[in-house]
Amino acid sequence: MAKFVNPTKVVTGVCTFSYLNCWEPKAIEGGKPKFSVSLIIPKSDTRTVEKIRAAIEAAYQEGQSKLKGNGKSVPPLSSIRTPLRDGDVDRPDDEAYKGSWFINANSDSAPGIVDADCQEILTRSEMYSGVKGRASINLYAYNVNGNRGIACGLNNLQKIADGTPLGGKSRAEDDFATEDEEDFLD
Repeated sequence: MAKFVNPTKVVTGVCTFSYLNCWEPKAIEGGKPKFSVSLIIPKSDTRTVEKIRAAIEAAYQEGQSKLKGNGKSVPPLSSIRTPLRDGDVDRPDDEAYKGSWFINANSDSAPGIVDADCQEILTRSEMYSGVKGRASINLYAYNVNGNRGIACGLNNLQKIADGTPLGGKSRAEDDFATEDEEDFLD
């Protein structure tokens, strides 16, 4: 039997997780609390970017009746909001986003979280903004209060490697990794 391929689902290449809320849902601007992540994709990863663009197109095609709403016609894809954004344009002052694309994904339910060997990660300190990993996302059309576009849902996350923590916070493992006790016992 042939495996069903969902054209709106994408498993990314290795990217950097930013604004990572994978353990507890967080409300943004007074909205409903959601699990979320900003996926920073290097511009050199053209394969992932093309997969996302194809999934946006598929979500647009599948969601035409939703996008049309009560209007007479479906707006062109070029005139609605889409989630893939250019870090050099939209976040020019953020070093982490330079030379990258990014896409924000969220979900009402917690994502599955595994390591490079697909073993479940249960230790919260293992997942932080700056981790290198892959994400399973799905794209879908929305039409809410006259706002129409394509959004990105978060399915699962896979940690591939540690990265430089973003947001200025260091990890406890890094802070206490040295054997230099200086005046600790004095």
